[in-house]
Amino acid sequence: MEPLEKRSQNYGWRDNREHWHVRNLGPFIAEFLRRNQCQKILDLGCGNGALAARLEAEGFSVTGVDPDEQGVAIAREHCNGQFLVASCYDDPLELGLTGFDAVICLEVVEHLYWPDAAVHFARKALKDSGWLILSTPYHGYLKNLCMSLLNRWDRHWNPLRRGGHIKFFSRRTLTLLVERNGFDVIYWHGIGRLPGLWKSMVVYARQNPGSSPSR
Repeated sequence: MEPLEKRSQNYGWRDNREHWHVRNLGPFIAEFLRRNQCQKILDLGCGNGALAARLEAEGFSVTGVDPDEQGVAIAREHCNGQFLVASCYDDPLELGLTGFDAVICLEVVEHLYWPDAAVHFARKALKDSGWLILSTPYHGYLKNLCMSLLNRWDRHWNPLRRGGHIKFFSRRTLTLLVERNGFDVIYWHGIGRLPGLWKSMVVYARQNPGSSPSR
């Protein structure tokens, strides 16, 4: 049986409005791409195309991939790039997605039963020494302690929600995810709320052509 995430999904997209992570990370990412002379971009888990639209407005060439047909339809309506209904469990080589300067994957890996799939996809889609920009909700000692003291775990885990987050990363485990799949983490930062209580974190990692990804 194919992975659940590979089947057709509906995340409830109705328009192309920006979610908080696009509003907050978009300017940082655009500046990073310019500084590192990245032009050809793949948005893995593009959703409604809000990030792609922002980056296109900044002059970048963006291709999007998402398993949600409605999200992809909205992205196609508001963006000029190519948008495919596919998932990180597909093969980018078979989809013709290769030679990208950077792959961006925001707030996706926490929804995957096998998060490595997203990083494997990115590695295949990138040119040698290309960049992976990956974000996910932050977990660390201070934040976890505060949630325990405030009795917020039921709200945070929210097991009664349909879908939602099924993987929870710390800085250490996110770094391990990236490094064991052939990337070197170059830069890391938290975003949202206060230091140590960040809402999310993002890593900027460079493909190491000489490494052998784990399986």
